[in-house]
Amino acid sequence: MTVFSPDSLVLNRKLPLWYQVSQSLRASILGRHPTAPLRLPPEDRLAEHYGVSVLTMRQALKELENEGLISRHRRRGTFIEPAARRGAPVQLLGSVDSIVAQQSGETATLLGHGPVPVPAEVAEHFPDLEEVVEFRRLRRDEKTGEPTNWAENAVRPEIAERIDPADLARQPMTKVLRDGAGVRISRITDTVEARLADPETAKLLDVPLLSPILHYTGVVYDETGRAVDVARIRYRGDRFSFTVTVEA
Repeated sequence: MTVFSPDSLVLNRKLPLWYQVSQSLRASILGRHPTAPLRLPPEDRLAEHYGVSVLTMRQALKELENEGLISRHRRRGTFIEPAARRGAPVQLLGSVDSIVAQQSGETATLLGHGPVPVPAEVAEHFPDLEEVVEFRRLRRDEKTGEPTNWAENAVRPEIAERIDPADLARQPMTKVLRDGAGVRISRITDTVEARLADPETAKLLDVPLLSPILHYTGVVYDETGRAVDVARIRYRGDRFSFTVTVEA
């Protein structure tokens, strides 16, 4: 049977190999000709094609399977899903330390904290819970005193018990979770989107109602793959920039 032939790849040793392979194969799949074969070569041939181990290749294929771009069938092989479409956000890898460094250096005022019913906006991340502990903070520019952003963190109750709220005035939540609460963080997923300021956001950030803001959602996962914290941060549109550097 004729199999799909993916593009070649020059590996960058600074990045995880499985990540580079998955992104290269993803681009080949999404950019394929409509008449191209749907069957992928066997794992060992793909590993040879990319110059990586079979274990690395399996990890890359697992990523694409989770995204719904391919399906894997024992004894039959691996196939591109015919309806596969571009839709998942671009994934960029970094370290927890880099996130802590970027979040540090600002002071925050704790607006309040306590148990609340799981907010509908974060319910998908806490399917096993009815309540979370919410921490609400407001950050201001240290020179001008102008509000820059405000945050709500929904945290698992058993984790929140190990958090000293006073730490959140001088340390980012990521650092408090890792160093204070002892959470072994496996990954963090960030999403940034444009929204309009609701009444509470307009009041806290001192901006007009329905003015543009940037809404950040960050989900922190522990070593078991369980979400332990979901941060929702609203940034003033005139006080926020987002820069990503991609190395060739």
